[in-house]
Amino acid sequence: MMIKNIPNIKHTESGNFFLLAGPCAIEGEEIAMQIAERIVEITNKLEIPFIFKGSYRKANRSRLDSFAGIGDEKALKILKKVSDTFGVPTVTDIHSAEEAAMAAQYVDVLQIPAFLCRQTDLLVAAANTGKVVNIKKGQFLSAESMKFAVNKVRETGNDQVILTDRGNMFGYQDMIVDYRGIPTMQENNCPVVLDITHSLQQPNQTSGVTGGRPDLIETIAKAGIAVGVDGIFIETHPDPANAKSDGANMLHLDYLEDLLTKLVAIRKVINQF
Repeated sequence: MMIKNIPNIKHTESGNFFLLAGPCAIEGEEIAMQIAERIVEITNKLEIPFIFKGSYRKANRSRLDSFAGIGDEKALKILKKVSDTFGVPTVTDIHSAEEAAMAAQYVDVLQIPAFLCRQTDLLVAAANTGKVVNIKKGQFLSAESMKFAVNKVRETGNDQVILTDRGNMFGYQDMIVDYRGIPTMQENNCPVVLDITHSLQQPNQTSGVTGGRPDLIETIAKAGIAVGVDGIFIETHPDPANAKSDGANMLHLDYLEDLLTKLVAIRKVINQF
């Protein structure tokens, strides 16, 4: 699988799914290093290929006073330090074509946010860096339509594409996962990830702060592994209630090992068929 080409990725021969995990946003060096160290420990124990995730800036906010970041260069340098310290690849979001080359100097995978997955200039700029491009499926799009986003990257000469499903809008204030979309997107001959935590968001709350259902993280994750997803995406934090972004749907870091242990067990069964 293409993920074997990502710098510093480990355990690619284990037969496990790969994991993109970390805090929603880079809040500071100390907490980023704390989260990374714990996930590295768990994934090494379970032999799960791991990519550390952290957004250096949050551009899509409901309210003007919502946390957006600690500064682009500062946050990107923290991501680079995580990679250098623990020997793991990193992934972060980009929001405009101008950001692609800047972020590519610090991380291994560039992620296209769901709301921006149709932005041609953004996809082309990400592809032109030569980095792996992880495209999140818009919650307003069908799985079938994501082939056009994949083609935009590939037609630049970059074949390193990942697709991530993060649920579909269900009414105005809830999300639903249509698991039929996973094999559909795999028909594009690229790895498909299920974003567990964002699939459980409850957007458009009257408070302007997105809600979530973290109590269903295990349910969504188990089902994703059962239907054969290639990777999973989980935002995790040692204190979700006080996280600066998306705390309502994040997994407490203390629960991550138990969840991943269960998912690895399911994957072993699935691999027999």
